[in-house]
Amino acid sequence: MCLAIPARVAELLENDTAIVDLGGVRKDVSLALVEDVAVGDYVIVHVGYALTRLDPEEAENTLALMAEAGLMNAAESVM
Repeated sequence: MCLAIPARVAELLENDTAIVDLGGVRKDVSLALVEDVAVGDYVIVHVGYALTRLDPEEAENTLALMAEAGLMNAAESVM
């Protein structure tokens, strides 16, 4: 099973990369597959790649559902 999760872009780096934040966990990801990403945007991340930008409201709803399902702490879902 594969899982792609919403994460907030915390910092833009060189070479089409960024640091994303998911409940305090920060990870370097590639932005090679998406365009016009800015700090504060939400992206769907899978195996180190941002696949697409995501509407902030949709991202927050998804993170809340993940918390409700016990896949993450409720505190982690609020960024």
